[in-house]
Amino acid sequence: MEQQQPNKFLQKIKTSITSRMVMIGVLSFILMIPLMYIEGLIEERSYHQKNVVNEISKQWGNEVAVYGPILKIPYKIYKEKVITNEKTKQVTTELIENIKYGYFFPDKLDINSNINPEQKKRGIYSTAVFNSNISISGEFKTIDFSKIEVNRENILWNKCKIIFKTTNVKGISTNLSIKINNKDYSLSSADFKKARNKDFYTLETNFLSFKELKKTEEKVLFSLGFKVKGSKDVRFIPIGKETKAQIVSSWKTANFMGEFLPYNPDKINKNGFNAKWKVLDINRPFSQEHFDGLPHLNEFDFGVNFKIPVDEYQKSLRSAKYGFLVISLTFLIFFLIQTISKINMHPFQYLMIGLALLMFYTLLVSISEHSNFLKAYTIASISVIGLITFYSKSILKNIKFMILIFLSLTILYTFIFIIIQLESYALLVGSIGLFIILAAIMLISRKIDWSIN
Repeated sequence: MEQQQPNKFLQKIKTSITSRMVMIGVLSFILMIPLMYIEGLIEERSYHQKNVVNEISKQWGNEVAVYGPILKIPYKIYKEKVITNEKTKQVTTELIENIKYGYFFPDKLDINSNINPEQKKRGIYSTAVFNSNISISGEFKTIDFSKIEVNRENILWNKCKIIFKTTNVKGISTNLSIKINNKDYSLSSADFKKARNKDFYTLETNFLSFKELKKTEEKVLFSLGFKVKGSKDVRFIPIGKETKAQIVSSWKTANFMGEFLPYNPDKINKNGFNAKWKVLDINRPFSQEHFDGLPHLNEFDFGVNFKIPVDEYQKSLRSAKYGFLVISLTFLIFFLIQTISKINMHPFQYLMIGLALLMFYTLLVSISEHSNFLKAYTIASISVIGLITFYSKSILKNIKFMILIFLSLTILYTFIFIIIQLESYALLVGSIGLFIILAAIMLISRKIDWSIN
């Protein structure tokens, strides 16, 4: 009789609802350990992809941002310096000459760009690169020194320069020159220490000496064109008092970015896009002339992003974030079936089901590296749902329960996929879906006799 008492105790633990719930909870938390490793693997693969993309971009040519052309005019200012003779104590004043610079933006700036994108691959990774033809034209009309009240005699008209800034000098494949009033001036890199400033390289002409600048009613016309290889995006800074820009490309998935968006409603077509911008000086918070150095205006740029729009690793990582929910709900479904049908399930069988659920994420990542996310998700979910469904047939011994497991997992994985695809409505749809799941569980659990603990 003494030996039968422990056997009854063990049998009670095996059939106890409470002990089953504790066992399922412990197994769920144990499975979180490999799930975290899987999330780390996805992040590692994503990091490696970014390194490969950055390497391709660096070799081909980085993003293209254009800031210019800008008229740089030096001028003299004089400051009085008081000098005291220590021996005679005589005080004299001396005028000290300093050279300052005024920076003037064009009154009209017209930008036209034709971009031909392509995909570059290295191994299983790919990124978008492009060849572009950019032409810029416009005019300087107002050269206004009234803000600092400098005498025009102190303006060094024969020491003027045109400067031009860009983030990508490596990708330029043509000699760069600017035409000023039908005369060509070469643009070359400034002193290296001064050339790189806030991600922009500075190109400048030699000294210009044209009499038109002295006459405020005369226009100074300019034009330049160049070819440049780049990647990621093309951006322009609207420094013209009136800036017009047009970008034409065969890229199918245009992602317009920056402070200003195109104004033409028919910008996207079946052949790509033809985007147009118009920005006036009143639309941006900076003036046409600057005397305290050239400002950094990166935050006011606009353009087009050419990155490949689908990030498979990001979607895979979002799927893995729902891993605990998938494991918990799947275990809960088996628990309800086991409890209602009085079928005993061993903890090892729960463990096998949990490991099968984890295999979904490794399949998803590995397949998505060679295909798109939809195909990878479909293959991985069908594989895991099929494996667990047929495994449940041997456990539950009933075709009705096998169909229930199949339908439940299919709905669950479909629900997760819909949430991943949504952005603005992900929280709303997720909340409604979880509410429905909770209501269904509460409805089914009414049939359980919780007094058997």
